[in-house]
Amino acid sequence: MKRATRRRYLLPAVLSGILAGLAARSSGAQQPQLQTSSVDGGASSKTAQEAPVNPAGVQVGTEQTPAAAANADELRKQAQNPIASLISVPIQNNSNFSFGPQDRTQDILNIQPVIPMQLGQNWNLVTRVIMPIFYQPTAGEPLNQGAYGFSDINPSFFFSPRKAHKIIWGAGPTFLLPTATNRVLGQGKWGAGPALVVLTQPGKWTLGVLVNNIWSFTGQADRADVNQMTMQVFINYNLPHGWYLASQPIFTANWEATHGGRWVVPVGGGVGRIMKLGFQPVNISVQFYGNAVYPPGGSPWSMRLQFVLLFPKLNKQQEKAMLEQKLKQMEQEQAPKN
Repeated sequence: MKRATRRRYLLPAVLSGILAGLAARSSGAQQPQLQTSSVDGGASSKTAQEAPVNPAGVQVGTEQTPAAAANADELRKQAQNPIASLISVPIQNNSNFSFGPQDRTQDILNIQPVIPMQLGQNWNLVTRVIMPIFYQPTAGEPLNQGAYGFSDINPSFFFSPRKAHKIIWGAGPTFLLPTATNRVLGQGKWGAGPALVVLTQPGKWTLGVLVNNIWSFTGQADRADVNQMTMQVFINYNLPHGWYLASQPIFTANWEATHGGRWVVPVGGGVGRIMKLGFQPVNISVQFYGNAVYPPGGSPWSMRLQFVLLFPKLNKQQEKAMLEQKLKQMEQEQAPKN
């Protein structure tokens, strides 16, 4: 298990290094951001769910200008909306410390692609898939013993209106697929249930909640039934230069649990930044949570590191402008220095 142990610490180390670099660079020139069309509580005809990238933003994306600052603000709005028309690939690592009777670290790496689709003139379908990779400590000797592999996949499908409203919402089904590669990494059941997300984005704030409940309907007969609620509250406040403060605790309730151990109630938050690595917009954040309530043997506190690839909409004109900008930058880099 030495390889698994090294692997589960690799992503936190890489992301921590990136975050440290961002903090050091924030005192210098502002990082370029893509421009997205404005969303302002009814003043605009488009919500963040359907706001494309503005051509002007592409032209000024490498300059420290008011327009570049607007780029960051609007891209943050989309990135903080779980059902925006923004293709994204979040990679989220959750380290749960002091887990189990031997106070070890459980590690969960979630790969969570979000793919929006337009359904006619009035509706969007947003597909969110959570694909977890677990390191699960197990009891016994030696101390590095544990299980490593894929856990159960959780796809969700949100139907959301495209028309602009101050309250953004989406609803649809969510599923539990028993894809775990090891018995201790999954629940061994097929499940389904409803999912709902509601949010609003006044000014510099994003306030919302995403909740679902899954019931099992078939699966391994010797495994416990699943009846579990997951609720994520998200509170974000945007700061200058692409930075933001965030509190996004995930509450869970295992309705099948008896004699205690039903709830996990985390409290905490962290900081993040929307920026560009080269020409690729990314969202990087770090958050810490203490569990005010957790089941026996559970983790009292955790760290969440997230790296998100963002893919704003580009039409042909914007793609051409972006390509010209890339070629210009390459020419400048290859030009001989005096």
